Amino acid sequence: MTDLALADLDDLGSFSRSVPVPAPTTRGSALSTLIRRRAALSVRTPRELFVPLLTPILFALVIAPALDSIGPKVPGIDYMSFAAIGTAVLLIPLNCMFAGVGVIVDRETGARRDLLAAPVPRGVIVFANLAVAFAVTALQVVVLITAAVLRGAQLDASATGIAWFCAAAAALAVAMYGLAELVANRMPSVEEYIGVLPALAIVPFFFAGALFPITAMPRGLAAFARLLPATHALALMRYGLLGGNATGLHQIWGTHDTTVMAALSLTVVAAYGVVLTFVAVRAFARAAVS
Repeated sequence: MTDLALADLDDLGSFSRSVPVPAPTTRGSALSTLIRRRAALSVRTPRELFVPLLTPILFALVIAPALDSIGPKVPGIDYMSFAAIGTAVLLIPLNCMFAGVGVIVDRETGARRDLLAAPVPRGVIVFANLAVAFAVTALQVVVLITAAVLRGAQLDASATGIAWFCAAAAALAVAMYGLAELVANRMPSVEEYIGVLPALAIVPFFFAGALFPITAMPRGLAAFARLLPATHALALMRYGLLGGNATGLHQIWGTHDTTVMAALSLTVVAAYGVVLTFVAVRAFARAAVS
């Protein structure tokens, strides 16, 4: 990490300490207060909101169309739309995992001790962080899909399809932030956390079927891909926005009842979200007393 990046983290720590932490009287007001605090730390400038979008938008506007002209063909789907929606499983994990950096900064140089001394359930702190990461990620996904449509992606979505897409994206975001919070509370420094981030946020993008169907991989890798929440989320996203195309779901489950396959995949991603969030809250509580 460069000296400039370390200086930015020091500034963030100083800013974190300067953000007031009122003593709320109810759990609801505690959550609201902590959400406002985390939002003030996470989105201090427009740059912090929009810079993470540059790579996915570049992919949607430049790389996906280029791959459409030379890349593999997917029956029944134009490849640009296939790849553009696949970019969401890069954007969502990246954004949620980078949100974990703020957890470490709060622990090392921020106001974490003040938060722990306040009459606030520790789980509420995790849920407040999750709420802000979720909101920022949702905005970025909307911008990504809009950019893809403007570039020529051929989406065909009904109200039900949009609901499937939103449910899959939301469940994946919750799961990935749970993982981010868990890892951040186990890593001793920002540098070590950044070191493991690519393996957790980027590698699944290549296994999830974002660029090619998972059946194009060797059988063992395809089986591994079926275990990843990103694979199930992406199959649901394409099912929702590509006119009910269930190719991805069929490659996972191998049946022909699309509604059942979609429900099963959503259940898998939601289960990851619930389990990882629960474990993250436990990890935060243990780290708070260590």
